Amino acid sequence: MEPVHVSTSSKALFNKVRRIVPPLLERFHKGQQGRVAVIGGSLDYTGAPYFSSMASAKLGCDMSHVICERSAASVIKSYSPSLMVHPLLPSSESVSDPNSIDAPSLAGPIISMLSRLHALVIGPGLGRDGVTLKVVREVIKEAQSQSIPFVLDADGLLLVTEDPELVKGYKECILTPNVNEFGRLAKALKIEVQSQAQVKGDGGDKTSKESEACEKLSNALGGVTIVQKGPHDIISNGVTTLVSDVTGGLKRSGGQGDTLTGSLGTLLAWRAAYHNKLWDSGEKENDKQAESRQDVKAELETEGKRMSPTTTLLLAAWAGSSLTRECSRRAFKSKGRSMQAGDLTDEVYPSFLELIGEPDVPEKSSL
Repeated sequence: MEPVHVSTSSKALFNKVRRIVPPLLERFHKGQQGRVAVIGGSLDYTGAPYFSSMASAKLGCDMSHVICERSAASVIKSYSPSLMVHPLLPSSESVSDPNSIDAPSLAGPIISMLSRLHALVIGPGLGRDGVTLKVVREVIKEAQSQSIPFVLDADGLLLVTEDPELVKGYKECILTPNVNEFGRLAKALKIEVQSQAQVKGDGGDKTSKESEACEKLSNALGGVTIVQKGPHDIISNGVTTLVSDVTGGLKRSGGQGDTLTGSLGTLLAWRAAYHNKLWDSGEKENDKQAESRQDVKAELETEGKRMSPTTTLLLAAWAGSSLTRECSRRAFKSKGRSMQAGDLTDEVYPSFLELIGEPDVPEKSSL
């Protein structure tokens, strides 16, 4: 039975999202359904990377890593034996002279892992230690050189606020700002936009103004994809904008955004499998001319043809937002005002089944 609280237009988009979900085939081996790493976790913040990486795992990636600061590693390991925890993030406490470091060298152990990963989530529980942030900057630059997609949230967004050029023009990037982070990014880029809280109006007119603000910020960053979190989420790459209108919960407990980032990580890994043709989707190849136009709206309305990376990135961002909102709705229905971030974790897979569902396997995709 289809969920009655989801709009008809959203149901159509979920049908598109299902096309990038890898089927479960016997010939697949460990790691092919996704290898995702969360870069974050410090002395004061161990919950955020755990919630993010567990959301990634619960949604269905094969291997979920956490790359954290040494003091956080044992704590995060104690939360779950399912996670692979790597204490590779340096901090001011772990270097002899914090004022004089070789950031590329310190980033080396993390960078050596990148070729084995499909997607990165950068920021949950990262903290604002100067040494740590310098090292993460190097990782971000190297990830771009290897064309690895990544999600930036929390203190990962701080790096963009301080230096927008760090990600400007990198299309394999998703930013997930809340209302305050959205405003700080706009200020850093010296553009005049209103956050969702500032936009006046009702209904479609209000949504149109919110979309315009998100598009403007995306374009100022060279077309990166932005998930602007709010009463409803606005997802834009500066050209095409989608609205996540799935009903969420009414409790605004901290840490719900970590379920979003982890879900995005797995969706980006699945997207990579789709474009690498890990399985035969049964879709027809798009002609090169049409793909070069990257007409997302046309692709979303077309059946039976493979989607371009531009379209699938926007779909992944929208799906991550919608799944998180559904997790929040279900957790709030169960827990009410006592709901906490951890309550969303157990709702990730049920929400996936409710909104997206397991993909049909084309007959010729079988062994």
